Amino acid sequence: MLTYTIRRLILAVPTLLFISLCIFLLLELAPGDPMAQVPLTVPDEVKQKMREALGLGQPIHIRFGKWLYQFFIVEPMYFIDVVFNTTFAEGQQRVISWQTRSPVMDIVAQRIPQTLWVVGASLIVGVLIALPIGIYSAYRQYSWFDQLGTFISMVGFSVPTFFTGVLLIVIFSVGLGWFPSIYDTTHVVNDWDSLLFQLRQMVMPVTVLALFNAAQISRFMRASMLDNLNQDYVRTARAKGLGERTVVMVHVLRNSLIPVVSVIALLIPQVFGGAIITEQVFKVNGLGQLLITAIQANDLPMVQTLTFIFAVLIVLFNLVADVLYGILDPRIRYD
Repeated sequence: MLTYTIRRLILAVPTLLFISLCIFLLLELAPGDPMAQVPLTVPDEVKQKMREALGLGQPIHIRFGKWLYQFFIVEPMYFIDVVFNTTFAEGQQRVISWQTRSPVMDIVAQRIPQTLWVVGASLIVGVLIALPIGIYSAYRQYSWFDQLGTFISMVGFSVPTFFTGVLLIVIFSVGLGWFPSIYDTTHVVNDWDSLLFQLRQMVMPVTVLALFNAAQISRFMRASMLDNLNQDYVRTARAKGLGERTVVMVHVLRNSLIPVVSVIALLIPQVFGGAIITEQVFKVNGLGQLLITAIQANDLPMVQTLTFIFAVLIVLFNLVADVLYGILDPRIRYD
C-alpha cells in the first residue's frame, strides 16, 4: 500500500502540471481585459505601463513558467518562513492578485476558514444523515420509509442549491425570522453566546449543502446495500446462525461502503464547487465568493490559483478513495 501511494503521488505531479497548463491556456483565451476596470480618463500610455507592470507584455510561456515557479517554489518557501521563522523566500516575488495587489495565497488563507465552517459541517451532516437512511431503506426495501427516502432524495438531488437557499431565506428568515439571511463573516467566536450565533447563521447554508450531499450519498448507499444483501455470503452468514444485526451492520455494511467511499471522497471537491453558489446566496465571504469576484474583475492570477486548488483537491481525494478501498476490502492489494 505504501509503495502504491508513493507511486500515485509521483504520477500526480505531471497530472497537475498538465492541468495547470490547461487552466492557464483557457484563461488566456477567455475574453476579458484586466484594464477594463480602469477609469476611461486614464491615458492609454498609463494603461500600457500598468499592463507591463502586471507582466502582460511577456510571452505566454514566460508567464506560465513564472507562475509555476511562484506557486510551486516560492509559496512553499514562504510557508516554511512563516512556520519556522526562516528567510528562504526573502526577496522572492509571490503570486500577486491583480485586483487587490496582495499575495493570492494570503487572501486564500483568510477565506478558507469561512468556507470550511460551511463546507466541512455540511459534508459531515450530509454523511451522518445519508448513511442510516441508505442502510435502512435497503433493508426495508419498498416500505413507506424507503418510498419517502427516495422521494426526498430525488427532490434534494434535482433542486439546485441556489433555489433551495432562496427558499430557506424566504421561509425561515423573512417569514419566521428564526435565522439571519446574511452570513456575518466578521463574527468571532469567543464565548457561549457567540458560538450560538455562529451555529444559527450556519444552519441555512449548511442545510442547503447537506441536503444535496445526503441525496447523492443515500442513493449510492441504498443501491450498494441492495446489491450485497442478495450475495451468497449473506445467506451463508445467516445459515450459520449469525444475528441479523451482525450480518447487516458488519458483513454487508463493510462491503457496501467500498463504492460509497469513492462517492464521498469525490464529493468533497464538488462541495467546494457547490459552495460557490451557496456562498453567493448567503453572502459567505469564502473561496466561492472570492472566485466569483475574481472572475468579474478579470483577476487571472486569483482565478488560476483557485481553479488549480480545486484540481488538486480532486487528484488528492481520488488517491484517498483508492487507499481506503484497500483498507475496506482485504481482497484489494495494490502492491
